[in-house]
Amino acid sequence: MTAKHIILGGKVTVYRRENSRYWQCSTYMNGRNWRVSTKEDSLSRAKDFAEDWYLELRGKARTGDLKKEKTFKDAADQFRREYDVITQGQRHEVYVEGHHRRLDLYLIPYFGDKGLSEITPGLVQEYRIWRRENSVRGGVPARSTQHQEIVTLRQVLKTALRHGWLQHLPDLSMPYKSSGKITHRGWFSPTEYKQLYAATRRRLDKAKGKRYEWNCAQMHDFVLFMANTGLRPDEAKRLQYRDVTIVDDDDTEETILEIVVRGKRGVGFCKSTSGAVVPFKRLVKRNKPEPGDPIFPSLQRELFNAILEEENLKVDREGNKRTAYSLRHTYICLRLMEGADIYQVAKNCRTSVEMIEKYYAAHIKTSLNAAAINVRKERRIDKKEDQTIHDLSEELGLESE
Repeated sequence: MTAKHIILGGKVTVYRRENSRYWQCSTYMNGRNWRVSTKEDSLSRAKDFAEDWYLELRGKARTGDLKKEKTFKDAADQFRREYDVITQGQRHEVYVEGHHRRLDLYLIPYFGDKGLSEITPGLVQEYRIWRRENSVRGGVPARSTQHQEIVTLRQVLKTALRHGWLQHLPDLSMPYKSSGKITHRGWFSPTEYKQLYAATRRRLDKAKGKRYEWNCAQMHDFVLFMANTGLRPDEAKRLQYRDVTIVDDDDTEETILEIVVRGKRGVGFCKSTSGAVVPFKRLVKRNKPEPGDPIFPSLQRELFNAILEEENLKVDREGNKRTAYSLRHTYICLRLMEGADIYQVAKNCRTSVEMIEKYYAAHIKTSLNAAAINVRKERRIDKKEDQTIHDLSEELGLESE
């Protein structure tokens, strides 16, 4: 706080936080601290408000109407206890840990000692301002990062609502918000994808007999494996050899991989294209693994980014940066371009049709069927109109001999 004033013989403190125009007041009564914003930017008016507020609290304390209110920290502790138990096995531990991290780093330090009734839409907006100026890692947090923090805040307040500690859920929506721009996910076009795996193959050829040959071989197979399975990078990192089975698919009459996937949505399943089989066989032959060994112990981001930079593929024409995740986007786009059913693609990638339509299918021109778009309805011509056309054709010399 930048300024602090003691009034009423030390019973009330009037203070103003950094980056806030309003004065606040606090006091200790009935075994706990009480705080409230005066909504005044004038110190004299804030002191008058604080005196009236204190006298009202003391009157309620004498009549027994001053009840101890649960704080945000109390609700956050209850949320942790419930969420960890109820979602066990349904939410990935990384997702659950994200809630804990956001509470510990930002939400509890700001809201922790405040009563639940003090968390108003105005205070949440003050938090957004404070958050942009107090990032742990420095810099302005991304829009999605702040959205996730508000999601965690809402979950805590819903917990308080269920237990009767809060009368209603405050409006947490972002004021002055314009519609977010839908950006298409960075992917590799068929030509760019061929350029990428040709580059990884050349790097492998140059590394033959050298100490980093294994790394280059792993990277080459990683690119082919990911672009033919559509796995997320975190799913690939958790993938073990026992999760993958080589099978002869009856529907396609091709040899493919059946994969048990463990990711952010729990356990799912994936069927690869035939292009993933040879890279997987090379991985098995090269590493001679135990069933529980990870297929890709590390994702080698530095090597992958170096190849992208060398091939001028790091950024697409819209300015989207390409990462290992772009190989998943490439898989989805290539399947749609080949005419695959969007529902089956979504199911195989453990996502929704809405997500694919929003972020992927919108920028694939071949997903539009020109024959369906340019269809023409045959128009009926009556005898009178047909005779008129015939006479006009004779006059113009268009009749065939």
